[in-house]
Amino acid sequence: MRDETVGSRDGGTSAHRPDLTEVISQVCKAAEAERITVRDVLGTVGGASFAPLLLVPALAVTSPLSGIPLFSSLMGLTIFIISMQMLFRRKHIWLPDWVLRRQVKGKTVQKAFRSLRSVARWLDRRTNERLSVLVRRPMIFLVQLVCALSGAAMPLFEIVPFTSSILGAGVAILALGMMARDGLVVLFGLTPYFLAGYLIATGVA
Repeated sequence: MRDETVGSRDGGTSAHRPDLTEVISQVCKAAEAERITVRDVLGTVGGASFAPLLLVPALAVTSPLSGIPLFSSLMGLTIFIISMQMLFRRKHIWLPDWVLRRQVKGKTVQKAFRSLRSVARWLDRRTNERLSVLVRRPMIFLVQLVCALSGAAMPLFEIVPFTSSILGAGVAILALGMMARDGLVVLFGLTPYFLAGYLIATGVA
């Protein structure tokens, strides 16, 4: 099995930090092709930092793409691998080639990500550099660990309705907080985890 590097740098720090709307636009542009691979999607934002790379599969899980069989499991594995490499502060991300080769129709990806644009614009207008202690070492390691555990849990909850999407939303918000260096967004991102725990504990899911 061949592994490949996709992006570089740790956490969410880089000379240029794209916002959520920009990441979605980049993915939609890449999805103009008839079919698109995971490599194509991650490659559109791979040069910036790890956080946008983490954001892409998390957003995908919250979109209608999550209805594709085993899609949530694949994205969960991707989230887990990226998050663990953030934890270990790798300079370059690698992903297994069999993950990077997975394909989906470009129009399907475009439709799914375009549905997230209004929410993305709303969030972008409200992010700022706040509570920076939460997006710096050592606290950022805890955030990255939560993302890794979320990704690892997604395959386990594949058959539980909405659980993977809730976890994906949490990871997406945490990734946005790391990108924007906004600790308040990070705190907000923990909310879906409490909701997921409640659904599991009460048997509603």
